[in-house]
Amino acid sequence: MNTSGIARKRRWSGRAAGHAALIVSVLLFIVPVLLMLIGSLKPDERVLVEAGTIKALWPDSVSLQNYADVFRRADFARFLVNSLFITGSIVSAGLLVNSLAGYAFARLRWRGRTLLFNLVLAVMVVPFEAIAVPLFYQVSILGLRDTYVAQILPFIANAFSIFLFYSFFIGLPRELEESARVDGAGVLRTFFFIIAPNARPVFATVAILSFLTWWGSYLWPLMVTIGPGVRPLPVAIATFYTLPPLQWGDILAFGTMMVMPVLVVFVAFQRWFVRGVAASAVKG
Repeated sequence: MNTSGIARKRRWSGRAAGHAALIVSVLLFIVPVLLMLIGSLKPDERVLVEAGTIKALWPDSVSLQNYADVFRRADFARFLVNSLFITGSIVSAGLLVNSLAGYAFARLRWRGRTLLFNLVLAVMVVPFEAIAVPLFYQVSILGLRDTYVAQILPFIANAFSIFLFYSFFIGLPRELEESARVDGAGVLRTFFFIIAPNARPVFATVAILSFLTWWGSYLWPLMVTIGPGVRPLPVAIATFYTLPPLQWGDILAFGTMMVMPVLVVFVAFQRWFVRGVAASAVKG
């Protein structure tokens, strides 16, 4: 076999190994979601009995009774609205605040900019668990426990989101701002009408990452919520798990309805997400 044939065989082997690794990775992520979806469509008495068999992936019968039971046994609609409101508020307000902060660090020149930006980067490595107790103490003093404010306000400003915006903005051509300045546009007008429309990928990236993070947030809502009035879905499903009788079909149905909005958002905006991450990485 000549040298070119050996090289082609090695390239083919490398591609095959890479595709096999990707297929295994995809299965590791997809199979649990499929098992949850299929289990939610089975009668409760068959969920655990068929675990570990081929029927776990292909049930004999399909029923929506578990989903009806979830709405009967818990106020799922309220918990869904709470999660949508809390997550939507964090994402929308965070896009405004963090994008303005990232633009200020990337484009404006002001005293203390470098020091403050370094502090923002330092905050990125601090785990939330390290500040959860002091933050809980502060919220308790202000009388904000069991409110939407306690679940939204502390997380609007985000160091990682600021860094993503900074990385994108610093790579934009300065000619965009210079032309706007010649036309008499101020800083805010330049940002909202010139910079922001050209930064849609990074806005989409930050929105998706924030949505994924706060939709599944559990520790902080568990600490600050008391009753079901402002309880989001992650805490609600943990409470639902403790309700007697223990019905795995209902639990899986609850989890499926909780996961579906995340999958829909990611699938709908995955093109922008990939483009934004790639652009931020290259420009940063």
